[in-house]
Amino acid sequence: MTGGATTVRAEAGIRPYRLEVADAELAELRRRLAGTRWPTEIPDTPWRRGVPLRYLRELVEYWRTGYDWRRQESRLNGIPQFTTTIDGARVHFLHVRSPEPDALPLVVTHGWPGSIVEFLDVLGPLTDPRRYGAEPTDAFHLVVPSIPGFGLSGPLAEPGWDVGRVARAWAELMRRLGYARYGAQGGDWGHAISRELGILDAGHVLGVHLNTLLTLPSGDPAEAAALTDADRARLDRLLRAEPEMSGYARIQGTRPQTLSYALTDSPVGQLAWIVEKFKEWTDAADVPEDAVDRDLLLTNVMLYWLTDTAGSSANYYYEAAHPAGDQGPRRLTVPTGVAVFGGDVAAPVRRLAARDNNIVHWTEYDRGGHFAAMEEPDLFTADVRAFFRALR
Repeated sequence: MTGGATTVRAEAGIRPYRLEVADAELAELRRRLAGTRWPTEIPDTPWRRGVPLRYLRELVEYWRTGYDWRRQESRLNGIPQFTTTIDGARVHFLHVRSPEPDALPLVVTHGWPGSIVEFLDVLGPLTDPRRYGAEPTDAFHLVVPSIPGFGLSGPLAEPGWDVGRVARAWAELMRRLGYARYGAQGGDWGHAISRELGILDAGHVLGVHLNTLLTLPSGDPAEAAALTDADRARLDRLLRAEPEMSGYARIQGTRPQTLSYALTDSPVGQLAWIVEKFKEWTDAADVPEDAVDRDLLLTNVMLYWLTDTAGSSANYYYEAAHPAGDQGPRRLTVPTGVAVFGGDVAAPVRRLAARDNNIVHWTEYDRGGHFAAMEEPDLFTADVRAFFRALR
């Protein structure tokens, strides 16, 4: 999309967007934070029974008195944002075009409980590498959508928005933007959406880069025999952690509506539900802020709170737990790159990843976790550049 961008956008129903939260909404948030009814706490090892009371009270006080939403809102509004309607759903997206004319289009997808905020620190380096001392030939035109039902693309008005439906929407979005050849990148739900996009739109997707990939044993004895001790240790880590860490998914996969009443009514409840995952899934030593910036963490939470999307974002787990039709594994044949960040409890095993993916790039880092672009933006950027460099 070059000189005819304005015409293309108008014909495709793409509209510029600006985030403007009313003062009254912010005042209501502060009122609710000040009036929080706090629970008691059973003394125990911090985080073992959930988010510690002392930590959360301090974070809530900072949210109420120190956090500057207007500063974050201004940062977001400094990025080109748009909305369009696809398959009946409003889709919000960032669209940052590189100054390099031969830049590669790349659609980048977040997951839960993330948002477009995950990628704020990598937008510049990926779109304008020359400015950051890197090769201009590694530039990307970035499209960063909010998943329907999440944040500024929500809430949802109907059921049925599963991974496949989002992937089809992304293919349509890239078509509307005039991108006939593009890459895909994702983590968490974004990894599943990016894989599906590479399967259903393989004629246009030249490669898929993932920083999440769940790899579980198939039960095949030959497969198990081929695993190394390191592979088994990685699988054991995940299998040991799963019973303790999967409660959120079981609730969201079965009764998301019931959960939504608590999270939509209580900002502290919404904060706790999200911040727990930023402690458990990041490479944090003691508190989430060891791994991610506190203001970015709160901005991510704000996008759920301000848009009332606790319930509709949770519904992705319900759709996955109640699939329509065959949802078995399908092989991704386009070139696939995987960046493994050592602090991610769900780090994949390459031998198992190769069953259903055409792995041509695999990098392992000893730091960083599930929210790689927030935790280690430099490593994330370098890996995305390296993978796509061979495919341009």
